[in-house]
Amino acid sequence: MKELSRFTIRLAVLSWIVLVARPSLAQSTTTVQGTVLDATGPVAGAIVRQRTTTNFVLSDQNGNFVLTGLLEGQAVMITAWKETYWPAGATVTPPQTGVTITLTLHPSEDNPDYQWITSYADPNEPVACEHCMVAFPQWRLDAHSGSAVNRRFLSMYNGADVAGARLGGGYVDDFPGTSGSCANCHAPGAAVHHPFSTYFDQLALVEKEGVLCDFCHKIADVYMERATGLPYSNMPGIQSFKLNRPPAGTHMFYGTFDDVPRRVARLDLEKKSQFCAPCHQFSFWGTPVYESFREWRESSYPQRGIECQGCHMKTLGAPPYFVFPEQGGQIRDPRLISSHLMPGAVDVELLRNTVDMRVATEWNMSEILVRVTLTNTGAGHHVPTDFPGRQMLLVITARDAAGQALTLTDGPTIPEWGGAQAGQAGKAFAKVLRDVVTGQKPVVTYWKQALIDSDNRLPAEAVDVSEYRFAVPPSTTSSEIQAQLLFRRVFDDVRVERGWDIADIVMEEWSSVLHSRRSRPPMSRPSR
Repeated sequence: MKELSRFTIRLAVLSWIVLVARPSLAQSTTTVQGTVLDATGPVAGAIVRQRTTTNFVLSDQNGNFVLTGLLEGQAVMITAWKETYWPAGATVTPPQTGVTITLTLHPSEDNPDYQWITSYADPNEPVACEHCMVAFPQWRLDAHSGSAVNRRFLSMYNGADVAGARLGGGYVDDFPGTSGSCANCHAPGAAVHHPFSTYFDQLALVEKEGVLCDFCHKIADVYMERATGLPYSNMPGIQSFKLNRPPAGTHMFYGTFDDVPRRVARLDLEKKSQFCAPCHQFSFWGTPVYESFREWRESSYPQRGIECQGCHMKTLGAPPYFVFPEQGGQIRDPRLISSHLMPGAVDVELLRNTVDMRVATEWNMSEILVRVTLTNTGAGHHVPTDFPGRQMLLVITARDAAGQALTLTDGPTIPEWGGAQAGQAGKAFAKVLRDVVTGQKPVVTYWKQALIDSDNRLPAEAVDVSEYRFAVPPSTTSSEIQAQLLFRRVFDDVRVERGWDIADIVMEEWSSVLHSRRSRPPMSRPSR
C-alpha cells in the first residue's frame, strides 16, 4: 500500500491551485477549433474538455467545436467523450485549428466469461487497483471490502458465534441445503454466476473480496420497476444490476470522469443513489427489510439534489488526484474526487452529525419536567436504517445531589429488549420484526417469515418530542439531569449470544445541574 506524505499532498495541492489560477493570471486567452469524429463521421453532442478542468464545450451537429479560455502557447490536452464511447484526446498548443479527435465505441455486450480482476496488487495483473489507485486503501478500510468475510454477518448466516462455534438459529439451520440470496450483495463476484447457489464457505480468491472494485466499475445500469421507481423486490443485489464486462484481452472500467483516455468510460449513474439501490432496498417474504433507498426517495433530499454519495462518498479535499502521479495520475480539483471510505453504521463522526438533540428542563415545585427534541438533520433516510437489528436509544437520567435516582412519574421508558437500559426513562427507535410462526419479537432472522410489528424510526428531517416528569422530594435542593442518545448495531441478546464485540456509539449527550425554584431554558446544541 502506498503511503502519501504530507509534503507530497501539499505539493500536489499547490500544483492544482497554480493550474486553476494560471488562466486568471494570463494577459490573454485563445481558442482551439476542431472536429469530433467516429468511424462513421461527425459526432454531435460530444463533451470537448480541457483535461482535468471544468472548461468544456459540446460539439455541434457537424461535430465541430471551439474551445475557448486557453492560454496562448501553452500545450494542453483536449479530450472528447460521448456516452457509449471511450474518451479520446489530443495534445495541442493554442491557438490551433483543424484538430481532429476520433472516438471509438467501447464494448457494449456483457461477457459472462469475464474473469474478475483482484483489487490487490498482483504482479500478473498490472491494472489491479492497489498498484495505482488512491481509492484502494480507502476501500480496504470500508465495510464493502469485507462483506463476504465479515464475522458478524457470517455468525448470523451460519448460526454461530464470531469465533465459528455452532449455536444454531442461522440461515443454514433454517434452510439446510440451500444458500439463499445473501451472496447477491455480500459476494457479487461469485453470485453473478449463481445467485441462489453461492455458498460462503466455498468462495475462492477474488470472490472473497466482497464488493470488489472491479465489480462496481463494471455496473452499466440498474433495473428499476417503472411503477415504483424501486428495484424489483424479488431481485436483490446482482440480479438488479446490468453489467458490462469486456471481451477477453480488453480492459474497461466505468468512472465519473470523461477525460481519461485509457480504459475508463464516464458513467453518471455512479453519482446517483440508484447505483446503491439494489443492495439497500429489498424485501423477504413480502416484508420490506432494507429500505434506505425508498426512505431517501420519499424525503426532500432528491429534490435538493443530495444523493447517497453526497454523505457516504464525500470528497476529502486531498490529494488532488485519484491515480498516483508516478503512475500517470493527473492533478485535478480534489473536490471532484469521491472518497471510497463510505462511512456508515460504524462511523462515529457520521453518526454524531446525524441527529440533533435539544433538551429543555423546568423545575416546578415537586417535579422536574424534561423535554427532549430530536431532529434528523443529517441523514436522508430513517435513523436507524437497513439492518433491522439496529436501534437508537434515548436515555434520560435524573439524580439528586447525593446521586440517588429520582422517580419517573410520567413519560416513556425503554422497552425490555433495550438491554442494560431497559426500563429506564427514554425511548428506543427501531423497526421491530415479529416472527410469524413463533410470535417472538424483536427478531433479526428476516430470512424467515416475519412481519413489521412496529416502526418508530426517525425519517429524514423528522422531529420527535418526548417529555419526562420526575418526582422531587421536598428536601432536594439540586438535581443533575442527563440525556444520552446511543446508536446500537444489534439487539443486546443477539450481541451477547453471537459474541459481537461492539460498543454503543454516543451520538449526542447533554447534562445540567438544576437548583430548586429555578428553570432551565431550551439548551443549545451540546458540545462534545
